[in-house]
Amino acid sequence: MPTRAAAVLACLALLVACRDASPPGSAPPADLVLRGGRVVTLDDARPEAEAVAIAGHAIAAVGSDGEIERFVGPATEVIDLAGRLAVPGFIEGHGHFMALGRSRAILDLRDAATWDAIVERVALAAREAAPGDWIFGSGWHQEKWSPAPEPRVEGVPLHHDLSARTPRNPVSLAHASGHAVFANAAALERAGIDAGTPDPPGGAIVRDARGEPTGLLRENAEGLIHAAVAGWEAGRPPGELAAEALRAIERAGREALSKGITCFHDAGASFDEIDRYRALAEAGLLPLRLYVMVGPEEANETLAARLAAYRMLAEGNAFLAVRSIKRMIDGATGSHGAWLLEPYGDMPGTHGLVLDPPERIAETGRIALRHGFQLATHAIGDRANREVLDLYEGLFAGHARAGELRWRIEHAQHLHPDDVPRFARLGVIASMQGIHASSDGPWLPQRLGPERAGRTSYVWRNLIDAGAIVTNGSDAPVEDVDPIASFLASVTRRMASGAAFHREQAMTRMEALRSYTLHNAWAAFDEERLGSIAPGKLADIAVLSRDILRVPEDEIRSARVVHTILGGKVVYSREPR
Repeated sequence: MPTRAAAVLACLALLVACRDASPPGSAPPADLVLRGGRVVTLDDARPEAEAVAIAGHAIAAVGSDGEIERFVGPATEVIDLAGRLAVPGFIEGHGHFMALGRSRAILDLRDAATWDAIVERVALAAREAAPGDWIFGSGWHQEKWSPAPEPRVEGVPLHHDLSARTPRNPVSLAHASGHAVFANAAALERAGIDAGTPDPPGGAIVRDARGEPTGLLRENAEGLIHAAVAGWEAGRPPGELAAEALRAIERAGREALSKGITCFHDAGASFDEIDRYRALAEAGLLPLRLYVMVGPEEANETLAARLAAYRMLAEGNAFLAVRSIKRMIDGATGSHGAWLLEPYGDMPGTHGLVLDPPERIAETGRIALRHGFQLATHAIGDRANREVLDLYEGLFAGHARAGELRWRIEHAQHLHPDDVPRFARLGVIASMQGIHASSDGPWLPQRLGPERAGRTSYVWRNLIDAGAIVTNGSDAPVEDVDPIASFLASVTRRMASGAAFHREQAMTRMEALRSYTLHNAWAAFDEERLGSIAPGKLADIAVLSRDILRVPEDEIRSARVVHTILGGKVVYSREPR
């Protein structure tokens, strides 16, 4: 039976067909017309055009300036593209929406070149903070520090300098990967962490030679700090917390829209956060479209009991969809938490960490199948990816329509060559982030060894040539949410030094654009509404200042979003119109 969304789109297509069949000059006026540009549609029926007519929230027609002129009426707003490039609205394929918004209200440590600089920033924040309040920061990475701090364990200093400068306030500083935190003495005390605290399953409390905590907590050990923060927040007024959450959503929405993003795959939200999204969506207050994965903090027992009430499919111009579950089998390479087939080159005593055992994820998969949900599993290491592919293959074997499930592996950063063709054969989406290759490239040879890093890391070309669907994103706030930065990394694999990290694995420019639009729409079961500029589809469009498909590589990064159009409305502009 056709879905309501399919019926709505069919009606829109019929309306457009009637318009296109009308004599010249008789078409109903459009609400908005873009003309005088280069429109790259990603629609095979008409790959390029000059102009677009928009009626309500849908695209009415695509064509030449002359063909679209008949849609211009007295009340039609006309935007002259002046030769600029218009593309489908970018879809962030894997990010953390609430975390993006919250990250803009805490210390941004991404540009910190030394540990001493971080200590100074935190100390300044502590002077302004009330005694006992937590201080948060994020984005630090030990590989950016020069010189390296002394003393250090696993490349990271001990907490004593930071603790001496912040005695009245607990401090939690999230690693750039999101897979480790650094805590001062006050935070360790609040969390009950001392020399006798055992490592939690899937986590590590990093210790010095005497067995004392250094302050670095990897992977699931982060949960000890998170629990302490939750206890502190429980004592704060609920209205204050709700207001903070709303401000985070507003900040994340503004930033995404300013960068041409019209839909955001939120890679892990609790049921409470989904309730907040749903209330905003029903009030028409969500700033952009969200495709939400139920987060890994929700236990299998909770999923089984509550999923049925949370399955939401996007129809018409709806802004919220929930039909995916997020799980995490391993951690990140930067924190030595990715699960590898062979030991780390710079830490040969470990293969990484298993955050969620495969058998537990298999149970999640069975719950997903029962409730019609997609499973999206974070897997970074080559062992983690193999385990997830094995797990998916086993579950697919008993499912009559396995080819329609569109299950995903989030990140898929390091793949043994034998596992690359399995993505296409099983119909598993490789949900990757182009920008990670450029960010990680400088230090990956140290973590894995140069040969292994080149053979297994970010093998987009191999996946695409094997027939796999590769999607794109930023993992924001781990990286800047800007699609142009990730697009550039996808086509050049250029690092900050100017050198390329294994350029032979790069995407073409059209592949990179498709990975950020139509493929992300497909990965969310939304290709009938989103991902290309075609009559009857939703009018989600980004207009760029430079043609990123044609300009020299060195000029791609200078491109800016001029207009963002969401559901037929201009929701962001860099310049008057």
